[in-house]
Amino acid sequence: MQRITVAKGDGIGPEIMDATLAIIKAAGAQIEIDEIEVGEKVYLAGNTSGISRESWDTIRKNKVFLKAPITTPQGGGYKSLNVTTRKFLGLYANIRPCASLHPFVKTKHPLMDIVIVRENEEDLYAGIEHQQTDEVVQCLKLISRPGCEKIVRYAFEYAKQYGRKKVTCFTKDNIMKQTDGLFHEVFNEIAVEYPDIENEHWIIDIGAAKMADTPEAFDVIVMPNLYGDVLSDVAAQIAGSVGLAGSANIGEECAMFEAIHGSAPRRAGQNMANPSGLLQGAIQMLTHIGQVKVAEKVQNAWLKTIEDGIHTYDIYKEGVSTQKVGTKEFAEAVISNLGQSPTQLKAVHYSDEKTLNLPKYQRKAPKKKDLVGVDLFVHWAGTDVEHFASLVKQIELPGVKLSMITNRGIKVYPDGFPETFCTDHWRCRFKPTDGEILSKAQIIQLLQHAEEKGIDAVKTENLYHFDGKAAYSLGQGQ
Repeated sequence: MQRITVAKGDGIGPEIMDATLAIIKAAGAQIEIDEIEVGEKVYLAGNTSGISRESWDTIRKNKVFLKAPITTPQGGGYKSLNVTTRKFLGLYANIRPCASLHPFVKTKHPLMDIVIVRENEEDLYAGIEHQQTDEVVQCLKLISRPGCEKIVRYAFEYAKQYGRKKVTCFTKDNIMKQTDGLFHEVFNEIAVEYPDIENEHWIIDIGAAKMADTPEAFDVIVMPNLYGDVLSDVAAQIAGSVGLAGSANIGEECAMFEAIHGSAPRRAGQNMANPSGLLQGAIQMLTHIGQVKVAEKVQNAWLKTIEDGIHTYDIYKEGVSTQKVGTKEFAEAVISNLGQSPTQLKAVHYSDEKTLNLPKYQRKAPKKKDLVGVDLFVHWAGTDVEHFASLVKQIELPGVKLSMITNRGIKVYPDGFPETFCTDHWRCRFKPTDGEILSKAQIIQLLQHAEEKGIDAVKTENLYHFDGKAAYSLGQGQ
């Protein structure tokens, strides 16, 4: 018997959760439930995180969380509970299967059967943002080696466990050579450990186009957080409907399971909502807790129900569907099909073995780290680049000179183009003229000189070599 935490959420959440629990209990799921309140009511009661300390304790004790969609109120500084939960509990892997149900659910891709494995904790979702000048704000994209290693290994282990033949990596490392470059580098390192699984890398833009056009060319796709968030919704929609897709969020200690759609408050209380997305999340939950035969029974009964044409309004289509049903009636139809399998759609069979080999991250030996320069970011509202350069050169130190100025990443000094549009946010790069190491004391001196000259320095970024290799970006056009 497995004790799990359940949150019925907002909008259509209570209806689809009741339907989901009815189905999996009827199938023989050995679960005991601790229900908690999260979401809109908690937010509006004054808790900006949408969850109480006591609810956190329940989730952490049970370690398995089945969550219906919630509503995050607009404004007021409320934080996404999904993002908070994933990061607080270390739920680093987001698993989203997207398979066609052709010809029973409309799709242009009848052979589609892919799984998107999305990194779930870092990237731009670190949520570190600052306004630096009147015209420019920044968001820090944080990619870590531990984060890359954990998610890439999970993708290969998932493929191995479920008999998948290929793992594809999507990044944009032709532009973001440091962050996305690290993700691609780690993918290549880990791929060699799985010689029986094909591996490939695509630049995200052409890869996304290929996935939208020919998804049957892919099997498992692993991506950093933002790309995975966007493309998993795209994949679910082109497979048939976002409303049919479930999601698993897996960590070393805890796991959360959910639908990928929202709370749809306009449909709340009308017995209309399709519970399939949350049910798919619950099926992933059952496999996670080792109740694979129950998961198999539920999935095959659900496929049989779809195949029988018993559909909720969102996927109902004249000539294909045989009966339009509500939430409760759909759940009853699935329950009546327990023990049966589809005849046209592919029945599932889940292995009893849990063979995902996911060792804890082992920190590598530190590299030799040399400080070789500094980027000083300056707020200046002028437009004459040569004049600005003359101002900035006034803060140079003996042996530490201005080597480049960029604006929005584009080199504007030396040898910039007058056609380049500039904002009020300038990156001024200072480097030792003799190629020696820079000291942090010299950076402080640069800042002191800037203050004396009335130059508004808004931030600095140190430039390092790691084991002699430059670990910072050049200016575009440099």
